[in-house]
Amino acid sequence: MFLTTVRKRLPIRLRQNWKVLAVTAVGAVVAVTVFGNVVIRPTSTSTAAVSDAELITEDVEGAVDLFAADAAHEVTLSYSQEDYDEMLDAYFTEGEKEWMVADITIDGTTIDSVGIRLKGNSTLSSLVDDREGSATFGESAPGGIGGMGTGGGELPEGMPEMPEGMEMPEGMEPPEGMPEGMEMPEGGGGEGEAGFGVGIALSTDAPENLPLLVSFDEYQEGRAYQGMTQLSIRPSSSTYESSLNEAVALELTARSGQTTQQFSYTSYTVNDRPTTTRLVVESPDAQYADELEGESVLFKMLASGSFTYQGDDQTEYTDDFSQVNLIGSQDLQPVIAFLQWLDEASDEEFAAGLDERLDVEGFAEYLAFQELIGNIDTISGPGRNGYLSYDLGTGRISVISWDLNLAFGGMGAGPGAVASTAAPSGGEATDAESSAAASPPEGEMPDMAGMMGSENALVTRFQENSEFAALIDAASARLQKSLIASGDALGVVEEVAARIPVTEGLPQSTVDADADALREQLAAAE
Repeated sequence: MFLTTVRKRLPIRLRQNWKVLAVTAVGAVVAVTVFGNVVIRPTSTSTAAVSDAELITEDVEGAVDLFAADAAHEVTLSYSQEDYDEMLDAYFTEGEKEWMVADITIDGTTIDSVGIRLKGNSTLSSLVDDREGSATFGESAPGGIGGMGTGGGELPEGMPEMPEGMEMPEGMEPPEGMPEGMEMPEGGGGEGEAGFGVGIALSTDAPENLPLLVSFDEYQEGRAYQGMTQLSIRPSSSTYESSLNEAVALELTARSGQTTQQFSYTSYTVNDRPTTTRLVVESPDAQYADELEGESVLFKMLASGSFTYQGDDQTEYTDDFSQVNLIGSQDLQPVIAFLQWLDEASDEEFAAGLDERLDVEGFAEYLAFQELIGNIDTISGPGRNGYLSYDLGTGRISVISWDLNLAFGGMGAGPGAVASTAAPSGGEATDAESSAAASPPEGEMPDMAGMMGSENALVTRFQENSEFAALIDAASARLQKSLIASGDALGVVEEVAARIPVTEGLPQSTVDADADALREQLAAAE
């Protein structure tokens, strides 16, 4: 009886994997005994015994292609309240996003015992624990940018005060600890309300709204669904409850020729909760990396990272990057070498040597596109959203966009958030009215990424170099012409909006309002 009670108190992942952990513990004891004080650094470059493709031993086919645009999709999640409570307890008390077991049904095909966990940082800042009787009842999420959840919190270290004379729009109130004059969008900042304008209000009593990561192989090694080991259930933004802004941004990324992720809209039900509508996006995994051009190693940039050189010890970068594929045969060394070069190179060396290390034209296209869609949460934003792909053949790094839910004013920026100029690096706007719509209030406009406590030396140095800035300008002009001026972007809005399923949680009126708001954004950019 005692053992049973103790077992129930253990996290579910520990309960289900105790054998593996036991063997690991024994191995650790042996290693300590044999090697003593020897320091071991992970710098493996040997060939892996098993390729990423061979890691999938069961690929669930499903009845319908999940990303088929011409099909109506349904996703259902079911799990126990006990497991759900354990996951939430770990998050609210320790800030840990632990896995829990669930069953998922996708377009009629049920996959048992998948792993799910909370996903996001700033997105979760509005999450409130509404579970009566829980130890953290009524408390705001510990996550988010600098702890700025609905309950307030301190500003990120280094966040500057508002410039003199600079005021935020009328009707906005700051959360506790924010600089005087820096304010929240109307309706944000209270208990159960959206935090910092990043997403809709999140509550533990409404699990259908929570952003989640689904892992098909977390509890069954080698399993995938339609070639994917993971799937991301995306959050809504504070401006677009239907996530139309993110879906359109993903589609436009693809049409611009950049690497992106597939997406689909689904009717979504969690246990016996009301059905709502959610955007699901493929989560870059080893198989995703294998399909990239050339043979590449993929690294996810982490929100806790700094994108700075911290020495040659790879263990110092666990908060900065997560390797996605070719684990065991490749490692982080190419990225570390790039960061060291970036840190030490003079301006002349930077200009002359960057093309050997980075896909310069592709990076200019990336920066121009993020500017075009008004996305502030890039690799230099608060969430440091993005992936680095290191091509083993060319030895160059490319940047892949990720997490576009703040595109097109998704943070509540309103009309004019989309770039209205083909010269983001300093050229004059081609449309006076559009330029005026995006003009800052009186006083110097602060750098939003800097205000959120983030920076990126690569982005800064790239933009400050006249030759590279000219590449951004040229890419911006091309994108403006091909996507905005051509009317293609407006057509994408119509196409994607027509595919959004109307559910109890998302009425047609909301879809229509989001489409109107997005059209207004694009009209301001013409």
